[in-house]
Amino acid sequence: MRYGVIATTGDPRTMVDFAVEAEAAGWDGFFYFDAIAIGAAELYDPWVVLAAIAERTDRVRIGAILTPPSRRRPWKMAREAMTLDRLSGGRLILPVGLGALDDAAFGNVGEATDARIRAELLDESLEILEGLWSGQPFAYQSQHFQFEEMTFLPTPLQQPRIPIWVAGAWPRERSMRRAVRWDGILPQAHSADGRPIKLTPDHVRAIAEYVARERPAVAAEPPFDIVTEGTSSADDPEAASAKVEPWIEAGATWWMEADWRGATVESLRRRILSGPPRAQGPSGSRA
Repeated sequence: MRYGVIATTGDPRTMVDFAVEAEAAGWDGFFYFDAIAIGAAELYDPWVVLAAIAERTDRVRIGAILTPPSRRRPWKMAREAMTLDRLSGGRLILPVGLGALDDAAFGNVGEATDARIRAELLDESLEILEGLWSGQPFAYQSQHFQFEEMTFLPTPLQQPRIPIWVAGAWPRERSMRRAVRWDGILPQAHSADGRPIKLTPDHVRAIAEYVARERPAVAAEPPFDIVTEGTSSADDPEAASAKVEPWIEAGATWWMEADWRGATVESLRRRILSGPPRAQGPSGSRA
């Protein structure tokens, strides 16, 4: 299990400080999120914030959970991500999905809101990213994007590509097949009638079994990531460990500490400095 923090509050300078503190406290990743206008929330451009974080850190993986390619131009996104991967020394992860429609940068500005269209744009964008990152001459012709052959250089540092995590709705077959095509899943659970429901370790266990069945291990590929999130105690290490143990047992590979509802700069800093909620090993040591 790896452990990350999603910065849900703070200005850019504060978030850079958070990332430095997270690295020193033993966290494995530090993430922001990609949104333009949600209510009266104070939001910052993730690529600028992550570039500053890349310059001040050496080890933590970084990324924006999550970026919706349906409202971006994939060739521009390919260039931004490659640049950030090189700036960070090969530490970027690209989490993607359809995006949340409470962001006014969808319907309010004329971007696609239909889920099917956003899914098509997501699929095409990922194909374009992979093709351009190859560093080979690449052309593309599909429903939404068309362009003549061009070559993007340099390539990302990470090969065969920057890892891509995809939001996936369990047990929807089309959504799951998209996720296992790439490098990891940000799982969401849905009921039999299609309503979003709370994700549980049992869902993650079923997802891990699906991944093992539908995406056989290949020696040359990195392990497939199953990314979960929640909140754990900053003051009680045993309680924090107990919070993540069921997710580890179910097959999750990342735990993201993410307080979306009540985080303050002070509470987030306290949680970061207390370190990740590592599960107890057999000897009682934190593993």
